[in-house]
Amino acid sequence: MLRASSQKAVYLAGLAVLSATSLVSVDPARAADVVYAPATVSAPVLTPKPVSAWTITIGAEGRMMPEFEGATSSEFRPVPIFRIRRTGSKDRFRSAFDGFSIALFESGRFAAGPTAKFRYRRKEGDSDSLRGLGDVDWTLEVGAFAEFWPTDWLRTRAELRQGMGGHHGVVADLSADIVQPVTSQLTLSGGPRLTLSSASAVSPYFDITAAQSAASGLPVYDAGGGLSSYGVGAKARYAWTPQWASHVFVEYSRLAGDVANSPLVAQRGSRDQIQVGIGTTYSFDVPGLW
Repeated sequence: MLRASSQKAVYLAGLAVLSATSLVSVDPARAADVVYAPATVSAPVLTPKPVSAWTITIGAEGRMMPEFEGATSSEFRPVPIFRIRRTGSKDRFRSAFDGFSIALFESGRFAAGPTAKFRYRRKEGDSDSLRGLGDVDWTLEVGAFAEFWPTDWLRTRAELRQGMGGHHGVVADLSADIVQPVTSQLTLSGGPRLTLSSASAVSPYFDITAAQSAASGLPVYDAGGGLSSYGVGAKARYAWTPQWASHVFVEYSRLAGDVANSPLVAQRGSRDQIQVGIGTTYSFDVPGLW
């Protein structure tokens, strides 16, 4: 009786094993895959850190311009061109009236940054009109600019600069330009200009001291600050390729206020000042460091 019970227990255990085996069917050929296949791990996607870049524009202009401010005669002078902007940003319009500028802040229609202008040295021996007035050294005017586009075709701009060298005064340039693309390559532009100067900015050029009066024959004169000139400018630019472009321009200004009334201008010069020029530029990208 005990033996029969043992056989029955073994028989029931066998049935249980067979039932469990039927519930979990494993293909022997794939058993190794099931048991030993490692968990799939996705490799991390590494995005390279973006590197800033700059677009640099270099070039040169040839200008026919007055020998000195207030002169009746003109001379040819080369003028370098240098601009820098972040790659991908809009290549902003530039007129011949603008200083050398870098737009460090740009937001839509507004831009601002540092600017500078050079003022040529005035030498007494360069013109008979300057006889007895002495020399005025080179001047570097450094400051800031801000420009705003009220519409897609109108740019307004202001520059405020401090002189170093020949004069130590303050100069402000105000301008507005209508900028009109004629074709995909040709752009025409033009508009009014205005310059305000402090007394110390115009004195070295338009004052006549007692010693200068005796040497030149011109009356003693003390020039004050305020409106020093107003005028208009126009420019045509043609883009040969995305890198190469050429332009021509004309700038007219009429001296005003105490500058225009200086004996140097009234007796030996002219209030009407004209510049004409032609130039070429080339633009290229350089990697940034930050």
